[in-house]
Amino acid sequence: MRKAIFPGSFDPVTNGHMDIISRAAGMFDTLVVGVFKNVRKQSFLPVEGRIQALREATADIANVEVVSFDGLLPDYMKTNDIKVIVRGLRSVTDYEYEQGQAQIIHQLNPELDTIFFLTKPEFSCVSSSMVRELYHFNGGIAPLLPKSVITAIEYFSNK
Repeated sequence: MRKAIFPGSFDPVTNGHMDIISRAAGMFDTLVVGVFKNVRKQSFLPVEGRIQALREATADIANVEVVSFDGLLPDYMKTNDIKVIVRGLRSVTDYEYEQGQAQIIHQLNPELDTIFFLTKPEFSCVSSSMVRELYHFNGGIAPLLPKSVITAIEYFSNK
């Protein structure tokens, strides 16, 4: 069975993430979307809210599993017999960051590989950080997110 993982904080998940998920799901028997808490950032949505929104957004993609995990990605992958990491790239800056991450993971476990998906041009400027900033200043975020994420933001919002 060919399994891959698309890890991220997905805080919040964007239509760009959804594009990568749907394309990667077409290449693997199972695509695990691994939601984690980014220890370097303050959360916008709780992990449980992100998981629920992702499960609703991916409900029509039969081979996608949404999970949460703590700890190192290579450890989770070893425990769950996953050999491939999926990452999305919007820019050269993303590539430089993701290349470093892929090399470190490969050093931790040489059996693991990372594949990169170039984002579609219409999603190249969309990031979770940008969505959070737009939301903070009452900007229009609806066209950038799945409906389930809008619902989660409305539910968990402290505004």
